[in-house]
Amino acid sequence: MKDSEILDKATETLDIEIEALAHVKNNLGGSFAKLVRKSLEITENGGKIVVSGVGKSGHIGRKIAATLASTGSPAVFVHPVEAMHGDLGMIQKKDILLALSYSGESDELIQMIPSVKRFDIPIASITATNTSTLAKYSDITITISVPREACPFNLAPTATTTAMLA
Repeated sequence: MKDSEILDKATETLDIEIEALAHVKNNLGGSFAKLVRKSLEITENGGKIVVSGVGKSGHIGRKIAATLASTGSPAVFVHPVEAMHGDLGMIQKKDILLALSYSGESDELIQMIPSVKRFDIPIASITATNTSTLAKYSDITITISVPREACPFNLAPTATTTAMLA
């Protein structure tokens, strides 16, 4: 492969990522503001932001939790499988759960929700559609559908993860 072909492919990939970010930016709404206000209320009253997700969304969730903690917002990442095997104790009544799943149908995450609901804490989600199972369980849903992925086979969630992280 020639250098020019590599650079063309890199430019195309970046253009797709930029397109995804522009799409999210242009579709931010009241749910985003509601999540920010609720998260501030929770953390100002001694609670923390618990971020959870599976697969690539889980990787993004870890990064979001780390960034929030670095900027002064109490935050932790709890993997849904680990939550169901003892780590549910990391979630307290003062907290908010931020659940990440592009499909909104991740079994491990969905199975965790009823256990979290018994704490009567707010559940927020970032997902592609407000009709997913996760969105239906959530008090606040931020939708971040992206026009397309950079992966030529539409398998790797490249634009999705960029949009979710942003």
